[in-house]
Amino acid sequence: MVIFAAQRAGQEPVTPSAPMGGGAGGAAGVDISQMTPQERASRLFDRVMRLSEEGKRDSAAFFASMATGVYESLGPLDLDMRYDYGRVAEVSGSLDLAQAQADSILREAPDHLLGLILSASVAAARGDETRRAEFERRLIAAEPAQRARGLEEYLRHKADIDNAIAAARSRR
Repeated sequence: MVIFAAQRAGQEPVTPSAPMGGGAGGAAGVDISQMTPQERASRLFDRVMRLSEEGKRDSAAFFASMATGVYESLGPLDLDMRYDYGRVAEVSGSLDLAQAQADSILREAPDHLLGLILSASVAAARGDETRRAEFERRLIAAEPAQRARGLEEYLRHKADIDNAIAAARSRR
């Protein structure tokens, strides 16, 4: 199982009772009206990924539509937020939106691991094995230098990166 839930620096841990956190959502927990838009986006990302992993596609799609609205309201997104937005879009079946986020990441940083992972994943979802293989080749080639950079988003999405690298290597 791939674990997508991750915390941004300075973010409160997700509690089971948090309305947009990890649980069924009781009244106790985090007051979402007190969250920044970035915190709301991060909580929704975690929830969409968890629901998707659990096979709860309808629930994941419901929260993905909420997350899309939040991401669109954020203004300029950093590369980490673009990856999160792209993953939410991918899970909800919005492959054009997911690819647009991957393209934006790679336009700014052509060897960014998360952009390469997202591009490979979208290509696979579209059944384009040639493009998937090309993005995976680039991912494997870029990994050592990119990991050495120690970017926060690489630490945050370590499981995603590790799983994508392992999968890419197993297909070689």
